[in-house]
Amino acid sequence: MATGVPIRPPTSADFGSRLHSPAVAARVGTWLGITFGLAFVTGLISHWAQVPDPLVPFPTRPVWGYRVTQGLHVISGTAAIPLLLVKLWTVYPRLFARVVAWPPRAAVVHALERLSILVLVGAGIFQLSTGLMNSTQWYPWDFSFRSTHYAVAWVAIGALVLHIGLKLPVIRGAYARDVEDDDPAHPPSGTQAREGSLSRRGLLRSTWVASAVAVLATAGATVPWLRQVSVLGVRTGDGPQGVPINRTARAAGVAADATGPSYRLLLVNGGTERELTRDDLLAMTQRTEALPIACVEGWSATGTWTGVRMRDLLDLVDAPAGADVGVYSLQTQGAFATTRLPGNFADDPLTLLALGLDGEALALDHGFPCRVIAPNRPGVLQTKWVTRLEVLA
Repeated sequence: MATGVPIRPPTSADFGSRLHSPAVAARVGTWLGITFGLAFVTGLISHWAQVPDPLVPFPTRPVWGYRVTQGLHVISGTAAIPLLLVKLWTVYPRLFARVVAWPPRAAVVHALERLSILVLVGAGIFQLSTGLMNSTQWYPWDFSFRSTHYAVAWVAIGALVLHIGLKLPVIRGAYARDVEDDDPAHPPSGTQAREGSLSRRGLLRSTWVASAVAVLATAGATVPWLRQVSVLGVRTGDGPQGVPINRTARAAGVAADATGPSYRLLLVNGGTERELTRDDLLAMTQRTEALPIACVEGWSATGTWTGVRMRDLLDLVDAPAGADVGVYSLQTQGAFATTRLPGNFADDPLTLLALGLDGEALALDHGFPCRVIAPNRPGVLQTKWVTRLEVLA
């Protein structure tokens, strides 16, 4: 029914809070940029670690390197979620500001600013939401998470750099004034001049607390001494033999009879082959190493692994030093049934074909009869249920 009141789109003056201000946006945006930058850099490291044949080999030291960088990746992404929500709430009235059409230079800058915001917001929401779902191993999509997440990360960081460049004068001006002072060039208008129950400084403090709570609630997956308070942490220590797992033998399609007395490990180097039973492996010189296992979802744990050095096994088939090794699993379902172990990892004295964990034989879900455990390597590449090691040309 007609009311006689004209319908018009909202303007920035219709949003009645002084909290919608450059002073708040600049400060929240700074920390959002820091968390995005940290997630981007650590994400590049994770991508490098998973490239099958990188131009520069991924290092084997420090042994805890991937544990720290991937933990920081997930923690920084988690911290960014409340920061992004507050940032969006703070600046969204600007989306209703009048479009600049003249002079041409101002119009171009305004159009680039709107475009950078659109791309940054879209890419940021995509990265944080899919990253959060990946940490819980929920994949309601058909695309490859790793390659898509990596590609969109470049889009997000590019839009962020462009946005910072365009807004740098505003950011500098905001930091030059107290957070409660208004920008003389953009004073509050209309209902925005109204004082609220929460000050700008109070909003910032609430934002920092929200990010800190989000981190504390999840960081225990990486930081063991936080596990008692990380109520939302994924895989914070539970699992067979005290080490979490992502995929059980049943989920991987590993048949029970394949790991029984008929099991053989096949070593291949060109025309040279050698078959070993698990008893043969146990009869070889055993090494024990305390090494962390860290997964792309952000969780990590340290175990005491016992087994045969990979280099000792490769020597049985006269494999040359520095040769990459193809690692084949008994698993019949899921990804990473075949992985590539770079030569620097294969030759490292800490890299084992593990037969035991914490003084016991490996549990089936940890890869019995044997699995790869190497220093500073993503857990998804620490292949379980190994049945074949092949020297690659």
